[in-house]
Amino acid sequence: MSKDKPRSPSTPHRQSQGGKDFRKRVQRGKQQGETRAPQAASKPRTGNPSAKPAIILKAEREKSLQRRHPWIFSGAIECIDGAPRSGDTVAVRDAAGSFLAWAAYNPDSQITARVWSWQEKEVVDKAFFHQRIANALAARYALAIGQAGNGMRIVHGESDGLPGLIVDKYDDVLVMQLGSAGPEHWRETIADILQDLCAPVCIYERSDSDGRELEGLPKRCGVVRGTLPEKVEVLENGLRFAVDVAAGQKTGYYLDQRDNRAFTGTLAADRDVLNCFCYTGGFSLYALRGGAKTVLSIDSSQDALQIAQTNVGLNGLDASKAEWQCADVFEALRKLRDQNRKFDLIVLDPPKFAPTAAYAEKASRAYKDINLLGFKLLRPGGLLFTYSCSGGISDDLFQKIIAGAALDAGVDAQIVKKLHAAPDHPVLLSFPEGAYLKGLVLRVAG
Repeated sequence: MSKDKPRSPSTPHRQSQGGKDFRKRVQRGKQQGETRAPQAASKPRTGNPSAKPAIILKAEREKSLQRRHPWIFSGAIECIDGAPRSGDTVAVRDAAGSFLAWAAYNPDSQITARVWSWQEKEVVDKAFFHQRIANALAARYALAIGQAGNGMRIVHGESDGLPGLIVDKYDDVLVMQLGSAGPEHWRETIADILQDLCAPVCIYERSDSDGRELEGLPKRCGVVRGTLPEKVEVLENGLRFAVDVAAGQKTGYYLDQRDNRAFTGTLAADRDVLNCFCYTGGFSLYALRGGAKTVLSIDSSQDALQIAQTNVGLNGLDASKAEWQCADVFEALRKLRDQNRKFDLIVLDPPKFAPTAAYAEKASRAYKDINLLGFKLLRPGGLLFTYSCSGGISDDLFQKIIAGAALDAGVDAQIVKKLHAAPDHPVLLSFPEGAYLKGLVLRVAG
Protein backbone atom coordinates (compact mmCIF):
# COMPACT_ATOMS: atom_id res chain seq x y z
CA MET A 1 0.00 0.00 0.00
CA SER A 2 1.18 3.46 -0.78
CA LYS A 3 2.51 5.91 1.67
CA ASP A 4 -0.49 7.95 0.72
CA LYS A 5 -3.30 6.89 2.92
CA PRO A 6 -5.38 9.67 4.43
CA ARG A 7 -6.79 8.89 7.84
CA SER A 8 -10.42 9.07 8.68
CA PRO A 9 -11.48 11.69 11.22
CA SER A 10 -13.51 9.16 13.15
CA THR A 11 -12.40 5.60 12.54
CA PRO A 12 -9.10 3.75 12.81
CA HIS A 13 -8.55 3.67 9.09
CA ARG A 14 -5.42 4.31 7.08
CA GLN A 15 -3.91 7.62 6.32
CA SER A 16 -2.58 9.03 3.08
CA GLN A 17 0.53 11.04 2.44
CA GLY A 18 0.97 10.16 -1.21
CA GLY A 19 -1.58 9.45 -3.93
CA LYS A 20 -0.49 12.75 -5.41
CA ASP A 21 -2.57 12.58 -8.56
CA PHE A 22 -5.81 11.99 -6.65
CA ARG A 23 -4.97 14.46 -3.91
CA LYS A 24 -4.48 17.18 -6.50
CA ARG A 25 -7.91 16.42 -7.92
CA VAL A 26 -9.50 16.61 -4.48
CA GLN A 27 -7.75 19.90 -3.76
CA ARG A 28 -8.93 21.37 -7.05
CA GLY A 29 -12.42 20.17 -6.25
CA LYS A 30 -12.36 21.94 -2.89
CA GLN A 31 -11.20 25.15 -4.50
CA GLN A 32 -13.99 24.91 -7.04
CA GLY A 33 -16.61 23.96 -4.48
CA GLU A 34 -17.04 20.46 -5.87
CA THR A 35 -16.11 18.41 -2.81
CA ARG A 36 -16.68 19.48 0.75
CA ALA A 37 -16.16 17.65 3.99
CA PRO A 38 -19.22 17.59 6.25
CA GLN A 39 -19.66 20.84 8.13
CA ALA A 40 -19.64 20.66 11.89
CA ALA A 41 -23.13 20.88 13.36
CA SER A 42 -24.07 23.73 15.63
CA LYS A 43 -23.24 23.07 19.26
CA PRO A 44 -26.05 21.88 21.53
CA ARG A 45 -27.43 24.41 23.96
CA THR A 46 -26.36 24.53 27.60
CA GLY A 47 -28.67 22.71 29.97
CA ASN A 48 -28.67 22.85 33.76
CA PRO A 49 -25.23 24.23 34.68
CA SER A 50 -25.47 23.00 38.28
CA ALA A 51 -26.37 19.41 37.38
CA LYS A 52 -23.91 16.56 37.05
CA PRO A 53 -22.31 16.52 33.58
CA ALA A 54 -24.62 14.76 31.16
CA ILE A 55 -25.70 14.69 27.54
CA ILE A 56 -29.45 14.89 27.07
CA LEU A 57 -30.67 13.58 23.74
CA LYS A 58 -33.54 14.90 21.70
CA ALA A 59 -36.75 12.90 21.71
CA GLU A 60 -36.60 9.74 19.57
CA ARG A 61 -32.83 10.08 19.04
CA GLU A 62 -31.79 7.28 21.38
CA LYS A 63 -32.45 4.42 18.96
CA SER A 64 -28.89 4.09 17.67
CA LEU A 65 -27.61 3.91 21.23
CA GLN A 66 -30.16 1.27 22.08
CA ARG A 67 -28.67 -0.71 19.19
CA ARG A 68 -25.28 -0.09 20.85
CA HIS A 69 -23.77 2.10 18.21
CA PRO A 70 -21.01 3.96 20.11
CA TRP A 71 -21.17 7.39 18.43
CA ILE A 72 -23.34 10.33 19.45
CA PHE A 73 -23.53 13.10 16.87
CA SER A 74 -24.11 16.73 17.80
CA GLY A 75 -27.39 16.86 15.91
CA ALA A 76 -28.93 14.25 18.22
CA ILE A 77 -28.26 16.27 21.38
CA GLU A 78 -30.84 18.49 23.03
CA CYS A 79 -28.56 20.02 25.66
CA ILE A 80 -25.47 19.53 27.83
CA ASP A 81 -25.91 19.58 31.59
CA GLY A 82 -23.09 20.69 33.88
CA ALA A 83 -19.79 21.98 32.51
CA PRO A 84 -17.85 18.99 31.13
CA ARG A 85 -14.48 19.50 29.48
CA SER A 86 -13.11 17.75 26.44
CA GLY A 87 -12.35 14.13 27.29
CA ASP A 88 -14.47 14.02 30.43
CA THR A 89 -16.71 11.02 30.98
CA VAL A 90 -20.39 12.02 31.03
CA ALA A 91 -23.69 10.21 31.35
CA VAL A 92 -25.83 10.04 28.23
CA ARG A 93 -29.59 10.19 28.85
CA ASP A 94 -32.68 10.08 26.69
CA ALA A 95 -35.21 12.91 26.61
CA ALA A 96 -37.02 11.39 29.62
CA GLY A 97 -33.82 11.30 31.66
CA SER A 98 -33.19 7.54 31.53
CA PHE A 99 -29.56 6.42 31.52
CA LEU A 100 -28.18 5.11 28.22
CA ALA A 101 -24.38 5.08 28.47
CA TRP A 102 -21.15 6.56 29.78
CA ALA A 103 -19.27 8.39 27.05
CA ALA A 104 -16.20 10.55 26.40
CA TYR A 105 -17.29 14.10 25.65
CA ASN A 106 -15.80 16.37 22.98
CA PRO A 107 -17.51 19.72 22.29
CA ASP A 108 -15.19 20.35 19.32
CA SER A 109 -16.18 17.31 17.27
CA GLN A 110 -19.21 16.53 15.15
CA ILE A 111 -19.12 13.20 17.00
CA THR A 112 -19.75 14.86 20.33
CA ALA A 113 -19.43 11.72 22.42
CA ARG A 114 -18.12 8.15 22.09
CA VAL A 115 -19.40 5.44 24.38
CA TRP A 116 -17.13 3.81 26.95
CA SER A 117 -19.74 1.70 28.71
CA TRP A 118 -23.43 0.76 28.58
CA GLN A 119 -23.56 -0.19 32.26
CA GLU A 120 -24.72 2.53 34.65
CA LYS A 121 -22.93 0.95 37.61
CA GLU A 122 -19.60 0.73 35.78
CA VAL A 123 -16.92 3.26 36.72
CA VAL A 124 -14.64 4.57 33.98
CA ASP A 125 -11.30 4.68 35.76
CA LYS A 126 -7.85 3.08 35.57
CA ALA A 127 -9.23 -0.34 36.45
CA PHE A 128 -11.75 0.00 33.62
CA PHE A 129 -9.03 0.62 31.03
CA HIS A 130 -6.82 -2.09 32.47
CA GLN A 131 -9.61 -4.63 32.06
CA ARG A 132 -10.52 -3.50 28.51
CA ILE A 133 -6.92 -3.66 27.29
CA ALA A 134 -6.34 -7.01 29.03
CA ASN A 135 -9.50 -8.35 27.36
CA ALA A 136 -8.30 -7.15 23.95
CA LEU A 137 -4.95 -8.91 24.43
CA ALA A 138 -6.59 -12.12 25.62
CA ALA A 139 -8.90 -12.16 22.59
CA ARG A 140 -5.95 -12.00 20.20
CA TYR A 141 -4.02 -14.74 21.96
CA ALA A 142 -7.12 -16.95 22.15
CA LEU A 143 -7.28 -16.79 18.34
CA ALA A 144 -3.57 -17.66 18.11
CA ILE A 145 -2.97 -14.52 16.05
CA GLY A 146 0.52 -14.11 17.45
CA GLN A 147 1.64 -17.43 15.96
CA ALA A 148 1.95 -15.82 12.51
CA GLY A 149 4.78 -13.60 13.76
CA ASN A 150 5.56 -10.87 16.25
CA GLY A 151 3.38 -8.12 14.79
CA MET A 152 -0.19 -7.65 15.92
CA ARG A 153 -2.84 -5.01 16.53
CA ILE A 154 -3.66 -5.35 20.19
CA VAL A 155 -6.30 -2.60 20.49
CA HIS A 156 -8.68 -1.74 17.65
CA GLY A 157 -10.73 1.24 18.78
CA GLU A 158 -14.49 0.89 18.99
CA SER A 159 -14.37 -2.85 18.27
CA ASP A 160 -12.48 -3.39 21.54
CA GLY A 161 -14.68 -0.98 23.49
CA LEU A 162 -12.00 1.73 23.43
CA PRO A 163 -13.12 4.34 20.88
CA GLY A 164 -10.29 6.31 19.33
CA LEU A 165 -7.48 4.11 20.67
CA ILE A 166 -5.24 2.09 18.34
CA VAL A 167 -2.25 0.09 19.59
CA ASP A 168 0.03 -1.93 17.30
CA LYS A 169 2.74 -4.29 18.50
CA TYR A 170 5.98 -4.79 16.58
CA ASP A 171 7.95 -7.36 18.56
CA ASP A 172 8.82 -5.52 21.78
CA VAL A 173 7.80 -2.04 20.55
CA LEU A 174 4.27 -0.68 20.90
CA VAL A 175 2.88 2.16 18.80
CA MET A 176 -0.25 3.88 20.02
CA GLN A 177 -2.55 6.34 18.30
CA LEU A 178 -4.99 8.51 20.20
CA GLY A 179 -7.64 9.58 17.72
CA SER A 180 -10.26 11.21 19.91
CA ALA A 181 -10.70 13.18 23.12
CA GLY A 182 -11.43 10.18 25.35
CA PRO A 183 -8.11 8.34 25.05
CA GLU A 184 -6.35 11.71 24.90
CA HIS A 185 -7.71 12.44 28.38
CA TRP A 186 -6.47 9.06 29.66
CA ARG A 187 -3.17 9.11 27.78
CA GLU A 188 -0.79 8.57 30.71
CA THR A 189 -3.03 5.95 32.28
CA ILE A 190 -3.22 4.01 29.03
CA ALA A 191 0.56 4.16 28.62
CA ASP A 192 1.07 2.86 32.18
CA ILE A 193 -1.30 -0.03 31.55
CA LEU A 194 0.37 -0.99 28.27
CA GLN A 195 3.75 -0.93 29.99
CA ASP A 196 2.41 -3.13 32.77
CA LEU A 197 0.66 -5.67 30.56
CA CYS A 198 3.12 -5.90 27.66
CA ALA A 199 6.50 -4.85 29.12
CA PRO A 200 7.69 -3.30 25.84
CA VAL A 201 11.12 -1.69 25.44
CA CYS A 202 9.34 1.34 24.00
CA ILE A 203 5.88 2.84 23.63
CA TYR A 204 5.87 5.29 20.75
CA GLU A 205 2.98 7.65 20.03
CA ARG A 206 1.82 8.36 16.49
CA SER A 207 -1.11 10.67 17.16
CA ASP A 208 -0.56 12.54 13.92
CA SER A 209 -3.67 11.72 11.90
CA ASP A 210 -5.67 14.38 10.10
CA GLY A 211 -8.64 13.30 12.21
CA ARG A 212 -7.12 14.84 15.34
CA GLU A 213 -7.55 18.27 13.83
CA LEU A 214 -11.25 17.58 13.36
CA GLU A 215 -11.34 16.53 16.99
CA GLY A 216 -9.75 19.82 18.04
CA LEU A 217 -6.59 18.03 19.12
CA PRO A 218 -3.01 18.89 18.14
CA LYS A 219 -0.87 16.32 16.36
CA ARG A 220 1.77 14.67 18.51
CA CYS A 221 4.49 12.05 17.99
CA GLY A 222 7.28 10.77 20.15
CA VAL A 223 8.45 8.31 22.77
CA VAL A 224 6.02 7.89 25.66
CA ARG A 225 7.84 5.15 27.59
CA GLY A 226 11.26 3.56 27.22
CA THR A 227 13.68 4.07 24.32
CA LEU A 228 12.98 3.49 20.64
CA PRO A 229 15.47 0.95 19.20
CA GLU A 230 17.55 2.04 16.24
CA LYS A 231 15.98 -0.71 14.16
CA VAL A 232 12.48 -2.17 14.47
CA GLU A 233 11.46 -5.28 12.56
CA VAL A 234 8.29 -7.30 12.36
CA LEU A 235 8.28 -11.00 11.54
CA GLU A 236 5.26 -12.11 9.52
CA ASN A 237 4.68 -15.64 8.23
CA GLY A 238 8.44 -16.15 8.08
CA LEU A 239 9.20 -12.84 6.33
CA ARG A 240 11.08 -9.95 7.95
CA PHE A 241 10.00 -6.36 7.42
CA ALA A 242 11.75 -3.21 8.60
CA VAL A 243 9.29 -0.85 10.28
CA ASP A 244 9.79 2.91 10.40
CA VAL A 245 7.89 3.59 13.61
CA ALA A 246 8.75 7.28 13.82
CA ALA A 247 8.16 8.42 10.24
CA GLY A 248 6.52 5.55 8.38
CA GLN A 249 2.95 5.31 7.18
CA LYS A 250 0.21 4.76 9.75
CA THR A 251 2.10 3.20 12.70
CA GLY A 252 4.90 2.10 10.39
CA TYR A 253 3.34 -0.96 8.76
CA TYR A 254 0.00 -2.35 7.56
CA LEU A 255 -0.88 -5.24 9.82
CA ASP A 256 -4.44 -5.42 8.48
CA GLN A 257 -3.27 -6.88 5.15
CA ARG A 258 -1.30 -9.75 6.72
CA ASP A 259 -3.58 -12.59 5.59
CA ASN A 260 -4.24 -11.02 2.18
CA ARG A 261 -0.51 -10.74 1.51
CA ALA A 262 -0.07 -14.40 2.38
CA PHE A 263 -2.91 -15.39 0.02
CA THR A 264 -1.31 -13.39 -2.78
CA GLY A 265 1.92 -15.30 -2.28
CA THR A 266 0.17 -18.63 -2.83
CA LEU A 267 -0.95 -17.53 -6.32
CA ALA A 268 2.19 -15.75 -7.52
CA ALA A 269 4.19 -18.69 -8.87
CA ASP A 270 5.39 -18.24 -12.47
CA ARG A 271 3.46 -15.00 -12.85
CA ASP A 272 4.50 -11.49 -13.82
CA VAL A 273 3.28 -9.37 -10.91
CA LEU A 274 2.49 -5.65 -10.67
CA ASN A 275 2.14 -4.18 -7.17
CA CYS A 276 0.72 -0.64 -7.11
CA PHE A 277 0.92 1.68 -4.07
CA CYS A 278 3.42 -0.86 -2.76
CA TYR A 279 4.66 1.15 0.27
CA THR A 280 7.47 -0.95 1.83
CA GLY A 281 6.85 -3.93 -0.43
CA GLY A 282 4.59 -6.21 1.58
CA PHE A 283 2.75 -7.83 -1.34
CA SER A 284 5.94 -7.74 -3.41
CA LEU A 285 7.94 -9.83 -0.95
CA TYR A 286 5.22 -12.44 -0.67
CA ALA A 287 5.05 -12.63 -4.48
CA LEU A 288 8.83 -13.04 -4.76
CA ARG A 289 8.85 -15.76 -2.12
CA GLY A 290 5.91 -17.39 -3.86
CA GLY A 291 7.90 -17.87 -7.05
CA ALA A 292 6.86 -14.92 -9.22
CA LYS A 293 8.80 -14.56 -12.45
CA THR A 294 8.99 -10.76 -12.10
CA VAL A 295 7.58 -8.18 -9.70
CA LEU A 296 7.21 -4.50 -10.63
CA SER A 297 6.44 -2.36 -7.58
CA ILE A 298 5.30 1.28 -7.82
CA ASP A 299 4.96 3.91 -5.10
CA SER A 300 5.20 7.69 -4.94
CA SER A 301 7.56 7.60 -1.93
CA GLN A 302 11.24 7.03 -2.56
CA ASP A 303 11.79 6.49 1.18
CA ALA A 304 9.22 3.67 1.22
CA LEU A 305 10.83 2.05 -1.83
CA GLN A 306 14.23 2.13 -0.17
CA ILE A 307 12.81 0.28 2.83
CA ALA A 308 11.15 -2.18 0.44
CA GLN A 309 14.47 -2.96 -1.19
CA THR A 310 16.04 -3.37 2.23
CA ASN A 311 13.28 -5.87 3.05
CA VAL A 312 14.16 -7.92 -0.04
CA GLY A 313 17.73 -8.16 1.24
CA LEU A 314 16.61 -9.00 4.79
CA ASN A 315 14.84 -12.08 3.44
CA GLY A 316 17.46 -13.23 0.94
CA LEU A 317 15.01 -12.96 -1.97
CA ASP A 318 16.11 -12.72 -5.60
CA ALA A 319 16.49 -8.98 -6.17
CA SER A 320 17.02 -9.52 -9.91
CA LYS A 321 13.32 -10.37 -10.25
CA ALA A 322 12.25 -7.12 -8.56
CA GLU A 323 11.84 -3.76 -10.30
CA TRP A 324 11.06 -0.61 -8.32
CA GLN A 325 9.51 2.53 -9.72
CA CYS A 326 9.01 5.82 -7.88
CA ALA A 327 6.07 7.45 -9.64
CA ASP A 328 2.50 8.58 -9.32
CA VAL A 329 0.56 5.36 -9.79
CA PHE A 330 -2.15 6.86 -11.99
CA GLU A 331 0.44 8.19 -14.41
CA ALA A 332 2.53 5.02 -14.23
CA LEU A 333 -0.45 2.81 -15.09
CA ARG A 334 -1.22 4.93 -18.15
CA LYS A 335 2.37 4.64 -19.32
CA LEU A 336 2.32 0.88 -18.87
CA ARG A 337 -0.90 0.74 -20.88
CA ASP A 338 0.64 2.83 -23.66
CA GLN A 339 3.68 0.52 -23.65
CA ASN A 340 1.34 -2.48 -23.97
CA ARG A 341 2.86 -4.08 -20.86
CA LYS A 342 0.96 -7.10 -19.57
CA PHE A 343 0.87 -8.87 -16.21
CA ASP A 344 -0.57 -12.06 -14.76
CA LEU A 345 -1.31 -10.71 -11.28
CA ILE A 346 -1.93 -7.10 -10.28
CA VAL A 347 -2.34 -5.68 -6.77
CA LEU A 348 -4.14 -2.33 -6.37
CA ASP A 349 -4.00 -1.23 -2.72
CA PRO A 350 -4.52 2.53 -2.98
CA PRO A 351 -4.81 5.25 -0.36
CA LYS A 352 -8.08 6.16 1.28
CA PHE A 353 -9.77 8.11 -1.50
CA ALA A 354 -12.99 8.61 0.53
CA PRO A 355 -12.44 9.14 4.28
CA THR A 356 -16.17 9.93 4.56
CA ALA A 357 -19.24 9.49 2.40
CA ALA A 358 -18.93 13.15 1.33
CA TYR A 359 -16.01 12.14 -0.88
CA ALA A 360 -17.65 9.02 -2.33
CA GLU A 361 -18.55 10.42 -5.76
CA LYS A 362 -15.11 11.77 -6.56
CA ALA A 363 -13.42 8.75 -4.98
CA SER A 364 -15.52 6.43 -7.12
CA ARG A 365 -14.03 7.97 -10.23
CA ALA A 366 -10.52 7.42 -8.88
CA TYR A 367 -11.20 3.79 -7.99
CA LYS A 368 -12.76 3.19 -11.40
CA ASP A 369 -9.80 4.83 -13.14
CA ILE A 370 -7.12 2.64 -11.58
CA ASN A 371 -9.17 -0.54 -11.87
CA LEU A 372 -9.99 0.14 -15.52
CA LEU A 373 -6.28 0.47 -16.18
CA GLY A 374 -5.61 -2.63 -14.12
CA PHE A 375 -8.01 -4.71 -16.20
CA LYS A 376 -6.40 -3.45 -19.40
CA LEU A 377 -2.96 -4.51 -18.16
CA LEU A 378 -3.99 -8.07 -17.29
CA ARG A 379 -3.40 -11.02 -19.57
CA PRO A 380 -6.34 -13.36 -20.18
CA GLY A 381 -6.76 -15.54 -17.12
CA GLY A 382 -4.94 -12.95 -15.00
CA LEU A 383 -5.81 -12.07 -11.40
CA LEU A 384 -6.63 -8.61 -10.02
CA PHE A 385 -6.35 -8.07 -6.27
CA THR A 386 -8.12 -4.76 -5.69
CA TYR A 387 -8.74 -3.02 -2.37
CA SER A 388 -10.44 -0.05 -0.78
CA CYS A 389 -9.71 1.15 2.75
CA SER A 390 -12.16 4.05 2.41
CA GLY A 391 -14.78 4.28 5.11
CA GLY A 392 -16.93 6.32 2.72
CA ILE A 393 -17.13 3.48 0.17
CA SER A 394 -19.39 0.55 1.08
CA ASP A 395 -18.78 -3.04 -0.03
CA ASP A 396 -21.70 -2.86 -2.45
CA LEU A 397 -20.55 0.43 -3.96
CA PHE A 398 -16.99 -0.84 -4.32
CA GLN A 399 -18.17 -3.92 -6.18
CA LYS A 400 -20.33 -1.78 -8.48
CA ILE A 401 -17.35 0.47 -9.24
CA ILE A 402 -15.19 -2.52 -10.13
CA ALA A 403 -17.98 -3.99 -12.27
CA GLY A 404 -18.18 -0.69 -14.17
CA ALA A 405 -14.42 -0.69 -14.69
CA ALA A 406 -14.53 -4.23 -16.10
CA LEU A 407 -17.37 -3.27 -18.43
CA ASP A 408 -15.48 -0.24 -19.75
CA ALA A 409 -12.34 -2.36 -20.15
CA GLY A 410 -14.31 -4.85 -22.23
CA VAL A 411 -13.47 -7.85 -20.07
CA ASP A 412 -15.47 -10.51 -18.28
CA ALA A 413 -14.28 -10.94 -14.71
CA GLN A 414 -15.24 -13.33 -11.93
CA ILE A 415 -15.04 -12.68 -8.20
CA VAL A 416 -12.79 -15.44 -6.91
CA LYS A 417 -12.64 -14.28 -3.30
CA LYS A 418 -13.71 -11.40 -1.07
CA LEU A 419 -11.08 -10.11 1.36
CA HIS A 420 -11.12 -8.14 4.60
CA ALA A 421 -8.76 -7.16 7.41
CA ALA A 422 -6.88 -9.70 9.49
CA PRO A 423 -8.65 -10.99 12.64
CA ASP A 424 -6.68 -8.73 14.98
CA HIS A 425 -8.80 -5.96 13.39
CA PRO A 426 -12.24 -7.25 14.52
CA VAL A 427 -15.51 -5.56 13.57
CA LEU A 428 -18.12 -4.94 16.25
CA LEU A 429 -21.52 -6.03 14.94
CA SER A 430 -23.11 -2.82 16.21
CA PHE A 431 -20.35 -0.73 14.57
CA PRO A 432 -20.22 -1.65 10.87
CA GLU A 433 -18.04 1.38 10.19
CA GLY A 434 -15.21 -0.72 11.59
CA ALA A 435 -15.25 -2.87 8.43
CA TYR A 436 -13.21 -0.32 6.49
CA LEU A 437 -10.94 -2.66 4.49
CA LYS A 438 -12.58 -4.44 1.59
CA GLY A 439 -10.97 -6.37 -1.22
CA LEU A 440 -11.85 -8.45 -4.25
CA VAL A 441 -9.82 -11.07 -6.08
CA LEU A 442 -10.99 -11.13 -9.68
CA ARG A 443 -10.08 -13.43 -12.54
CA VAL A 444 -10.27 -12.11 -16.06
CA ALA A 445 -11.76 -14.63 -18.45
CA GLY A 446 -9.36 -16.26 -20.88
